[in-house]
Amino acid sequence: MNIDASKRSIYIDPENLSWQPSTFDGIEHKILWSDSETGRSTILFKLAPGAVVPAHEHMDVEQTWVISGDFEDEEGVALAGQYIWRPAGNRHTARSRNGAVILGMFMAPNKFDIGSKFYTEDP
Repeated sequence: MNIDASKRSIYIDPENLSWQPSTFDGIEHKILWSDSETGRSTILFKLAPGAVVPAHEHMDVEQTWVISGDFEDEEGVALAGQYIWRPAGNRHTARSRNGAVILGMFMAPNKFDIGSKFYTEDP
């Protein structure tokens, strides 16, 4: 039986990946998967207490699962074990008061008001 190597599952242990700094103070990340052609990605984020994700717009659906801590925006607060999804066009500023680890799944890069190049389309 021949198995096409391009069709195999990819197993990733996030514990074996190093946290990388982002362009935002107090926020580190581990890219679990990304597609440079579509901009889709799955990223593990670690937010220090008080960290802020600056104002941005979602260009497509975003999904967030809060693994630990708290994550909030102008519309609500999510705690460990809770899930948020945002539609395309949603605009917000996100933050963590006490620190958090979250899993973000993006269908397209975000558009940040400050023109950040961290997983964002060109301003």
